[in-house]
Amino acid sequence: MGGALSQLCRLIRNYLYESSKLLQSTIMCNSLFKAAQACLGAQSIEEKVALTQASAELWRHGELCLGDDEPPLPIGDPGRPATPVLVAPRDLHARKLSSLEGQAALIHAICHIEFNAINLAWDAVYRFRDLPTEFYHDWVKVADEEAYHFTLLREHLRSFDYDYGNFDAHNGLWEMAQQTAHDPLIRMALVPRVLEARGLDVTPGIMAKLRGIGDLKAVSILEIIFRDEIGHVEIGSRWFEYLCQQRKLEPTSTFRELIEEYMKGSLKGPFHKEARLKAGFSEEELAYLEGMG
Repeated sequence: MGGALSQLCRLIRNYLYESSKLLQSTIMCNSLFKAAQACLGAQSIEEKVALTQASAELWRHGELCLGDDEPPLPIGDPGRPATPVLVAPRDLHARKLSSLEGQAALIHAICHIEFNAINLAWDAVYRFRDLPTEFYHDWVKVADEEAYHFTLLREHLRSFDYDYGNFDAHNGLWEMAQQTAHDPLIRMALVPRVLEARGLDVTPGIMAKLRGIGDLKAVSILEIIFRDEIGHVEIGSRWFEYLCQQRKLEPTSTFRELIEEYMKGSLKGPFHKEARLKAGFSEEELAYLEGMG
């Protein structure tokens, strides 16, 4: 491990050790759930990214375990900076991509999605207990990759003399997290396979627009994100199917029922069929989605 990351890991170990003493925990190792809670609660951008990277490193090295004697707290708002101001989607200002401000606003919007995705991944780790170790391994990996995506986008945004928080944003991703906090099956169905999967549909078109205005750096970042997000949605698909199997539910009909209940039976296309197939969607599911349009 690099020197700075090693120091961060030591700080997290100390934090977890002190938390365990304070709570009179009987756990004999550092808890991944407490690390996830710390990442969720971090308010500053730098702290959330650093804690995420260090926690993921500790997990990879086997220094965090799945023990915790306290159940997860009810879901609230995650830690986040004072800006961006969160508004309803209809109140977001549309800007032309031909202007520098419009270009920065687009990068900011994607940056905001990635920041939310860090919290979504850690909430899946923190909230849903008694699942196979591979579930936690997958979502720690997702959190780490989302932090990397956010960092790439933020650095590019700052090259325009803007920063994360300079534009308003909406809270739709986290609102869905709150609606699905009671059940990992519903979370897997609706956050990775609906909201995040939408990114698979629209990212190629966004890349084409950015390529058209000469922002090849943004295109290269989105290529990384698009590749990784196929994997993230596939993780959601895989655990959705696992949870359906555990409950003796048929996945395709269950997914359709959840779309009808939570999304009012309406999802907008067009859908990126090749990417969604790689991400674990079945031909039958895609036919259903395309039929909704």
